Amino acid sequence: MHRVCITGYGVASPLGNEFESFDAGLFGGRPALEVYAFELPGNDPFRVPVARCRFDEAALRTPSRLPPDRGTALALLCAESAAAAAGWSADACDPLRLGLYWGSGMGGAATFDATSRGVYQDARRIRPTAVVTTMPNAPLAELALRFGARGAAIGYACACASAAVAIGEAMRAIREGRLDAALVGGSDALLSPGVVAAWQAMRVLAPAGVDPTHACRPFAADRAGFALGEGAAAFILESEAHAARRGARRNLVLSGFATNCDGLHITQPDAAGQARAMHAALADAGLEAAAIGHVNAHGTATTAGDAAEGESLRRVFGEGGPPVTATKAVIGHLLGAGGAVELVATLRALERELAPPTGHASALDPSLKIDLVQGEARPLPGLRHAMSNSFAFGGTNAVLIASRAA
Repeated sequence: MHRVCITGYGVASPLGNEFESFDAGLFGGRPALEVYAFELPGNDPFRVPVARCRFDEAALRTPSRLPPDRGTALALLCAESAAAAAGWSADACDPLRLGLYWGSGMGGAATFDATSRGVYQDARRIRPTAVVTTMPNAPLAELALRFGARGAAIGYACACASAAVAIGEAMRAIREGRLDAALVGGSDALLSPGVVAAWQAMRVLAPAGVDPTHACRPFAADRAGFALGEGAAAFILESEAHAARRGARRNLVLSGFATNCDGLHITQPDAAGQARAMHAALADAGLEAAAIGHVNAHGTATTAGDAAEGESLRRVFGEGGPPVTATKAVIGHLLGAGGAVELVATLRALERELAPPTGHASALDPSLKIDLVQGEARPLPGLRHAMSNSFAFGGTNAVLIASRAA
């Protein structure tokens, strides 16, 4: 079994697309939320908090020369950053041994929404590129063209767990010797009127409130739902031997992964299923629960979701447990991209030995009994292993464990 190194990673997020701005918002606990007002024919106007990326997709030139969906453009942006951080070049890997694993919960959503609006509202012709722009594997196709990958190219659509599953399955492929390296991650761009209206209809979005920056309050006693966001993150994964041959950094490793399904309800989470996934990831990493020094929680700020995760954390770690951060308070809920961007937050915590605060000032729900980091970032000297949780509609659970190499 080959140890899997993270030799480079990049991010496109509401906090910014470079690590200086990302870290400032993450460790400063400064939510990147704003009010978005929607007006759709036949629907009442509504206002919700959202987390938007500052990025113009129209300025990006795709390898295919086709106009990209916004989610695909974000994928290309952060993949370029990951490759640069890894010192990746065209001859870095045998193309047949380079894979692509990507997650997206609603890939092509913005393009599909715009296409539908054009057909049914504006009576416009459909663009001939609509299918290849909207298809969920569009990011994979563009990334394959850009990086010359000829190995496995697999897309995952597991709602909020999509990117985490993609990353974990790539890790397994490298571990087992089926690939030498993989470009992995996830992207989603959900801030189009029809998509936001659909989530609003589920009554899981936080109200705009007086201060939209604190509208999303994971694990708080007064939590009221999440803020939709958009973003992407990409990682270059390599076997340790392959990374060593080209002199790449090997200080960060993916040490554990597990995924399972609750199999009980399409929207209601199950604490037992989540706990099983965490225990399985620990076993995969060869670690005891006490070795985990920090948890990046799924933390959606919904009443049922946070209660189930709080219970699952207690089942695995006992009352209190390791320090917990819920980054959706700061970056919003990025759906299929969430597991990727939140893994970036986990890696930043590992590298700086510092737990980011959960970006709201509300009191912790006393029934949850977790050690939620609030207010200021918390120093974690000697932090070695951290866990990132992604728990999705449909009952899919995915848990990643990242470690600093000894």
